[in-house]
Parts: sequence; structure tokens; C-alpha cells
Amino acid sequence: MVIRHALALTLACVSLLAAGLLALTFGATSIPLSHTAGILAHAMGLPLDPVWPAWEDTILLHVRLPRIVVGMCVGGGLSLCGGALQGLFRNPLADPAILGVSSGASLGAVIALYLGLAIYTVWALPLLACLGAALTAFVVTAIASRRGHTPIGTLLLAGVAMSSLMTALTSFVLSLALANYNIGSQIVLWILGGLDGRTWDHVKLVAPATCIGAALILAYARDLDVLLLGELHATSVGIDVSRVRHILILTTSLVTGAGVAVSGAIGFVGLVIPHILRLLIGPHHRWLLPLSMLTGAAFLVLTDCVARTLIAPEEIRLGVITASIGAPFFLFLLLQHRREGLL
Repeated sequence: MVIRHALALTLACVSLLAAGLLALTFGATSIPLSHTAGILAHAMGLPLDPVWPAWEDTILLHVRLPRIVVGMCVGGGLSLCGGALQGLFRNPLADPAILGVSSGASLGAVIALYLGLAIYTVWALPLLACLGAALTAFVVTAIASRRGHTPIGTLLLAGVAMSSLMTALTSFVLSLALANYNIGSQIVLWILGGLDGRTWDHVKLVAPATCIGAALILAYARDLDVLLLGELHATSVGIDVSRVRHILILTTSLVTGAGVAVSGAIGFVGLVIPHILRLLIGPHHRWLLPLSMLTGAAFLVLTDCVARTLIAPEEIRLGVITASIGAPFFLFLLLQHRREGLL
């Protein structure tokens, strides 16, 4: 079993590396793989004589590479949060988007864009996005919880309701912003989700939150395994269920908020990837969570590569592609659980 999981982890690392190389090589203008390898090696300090044009160096290191790193952070963070939430609530339908967390983060970010707060500080947008995500998560949990228990049906209904409310408020802010074409168009493109124009400054915003949040979530892998047996069993072996729940909800909200702040609304990554991996490798979170993070990162990088090459030089919005994949998958899960009498 351990060998099987180790092989899966190795395969996920190789897939992420391959996805990154493909995304670096292909685009509106393709760069030969040999040039890609040479530019990366030269950037790491190896004494190579450049045999590539200077524009390839610029595109690779200052346009595509930061975009790929942001995509890895966002995809990995969302997938990791989805796996943690599914284990926390013992339901494969839970993820940041379904619980309204992504919508809350989107509202916070849109308010920051509308008010122009990013002009004063680069931290305004991610801070408001994280605040919106955290508040939404705690409101949904408070509504759904009763005497320390969180019925899944109630949780999903509360999440859908809060998501609809946050979306309505986001639309209201957008309707106000359309009076100013520049701000309105910026908000519309941001809502649709995408990684275009991402720079190393965006990496500095999302990478620390993702890495710190991932380390904290992974530290609770054993607690999530015990919670799969039920809250009563977890309490009987000394786990403070309420404390674990609050820490994980806050952490997943912060990671989701940071991801949404730099990429816009990217839905269903946290739903699809962890669920498929759970079917393939089982529910043990010490393997499931890191695999979800690596696979989610590779998935979003590949999806973004498709988004910017399919109809190049135009780009399909990344959120459109992820929703097109994730929404049918969610409906499939919903119908499957209804047939099994779980909903």
C-alpha cells in the first residue's frame, strides 16, 4: 500500500513538472523545448552560451513562468482545500465553491477593485478576499451546525444560499462599477477568472499564503482520518472536533481567498480533483492531501495552457473551462448520491 501511494506521489510530481514544461513551451508563440531547457538552465546560473533570441528569454521568464507558478499555487491550494473540506464534513460534494467560500472571496475582491483600494496598497485585494471567504465560511458553518454537529444536507443548502447571496451582492457592485467602463470591464474579466497578465508580484501575494496554509492543513491529516469515523469517535480519542473544524475552515478560507485574489473566480477544482483521487488511492489524508495539491496544480496549469492556445492569439477565460468540466461532474455526483440515498 505504501509503495502504491509513493508511486502515485512520484507520478503526480512528474505530471506537474511535465505540465509546467508544456505550458512554458506552448502558447500563442511556441518556443522549442531545447530553448526552454537552455533558458531555464541559464537562469539558474549554469554557464551556457545563449543560442536563443532575447525575446524568448523575456517571454519565458517574465510572462509564462510567473503565470505558471501562480497557476500551481491557485490550483494546488484550491484542490488541497477541497480535499480537507470533504474529509472534515465527510462528504465528497464539499468544496470552497459549493460552500460559498469562493463567492465570499470574490465579493471581497470586487469591493476592493470597485473602491480602488489596490491603488493605496497591493495587499488590499487579497486581504478583503480572505476576509470575505472567512466570514462566509463561518456564517455557513454557524447556520448548518446544531449542538456541535453539522448535517451535510443543511451545510450544502446553507452554502448554496450564501453563495447566491454573495453572487447577488457581487452583481450589485458590478452594476455600480459599469458606470466607469475601465473599472467595470476589469471586474467582469476578473469574475470570469484567468491567469493572464500575472507577474512575480502576484506570486509574492499567493505563494506564502498557499505554502503556510498547506503546511497547516497537512498537519491535521491524522485528525481528518479519525473524523471519517464520526465526531463521537474523534472526541473519544481526544480530538477537539470544534477546534479542528474552526482551524481548518479558517485556513481553507485564507488559502481560497488568496487564490481568488490573484486569479479571479476559478470553480470546481477543489471538487473534482480530490474526489477522483479518493476513488483511486483511498481516503487516507496523509496521501490524499499532498496528491490533491500536486494534481490540482498540474490540472490548472494544463487547463490554462489550453485556454491560451486553443484559439490563440485570443484566450478563453480559465473559469469558463473549469466550470465546464466541474459542473457536469458535480451533477453526476449529486445524482449518484441521490440514488444511494445519501441526499
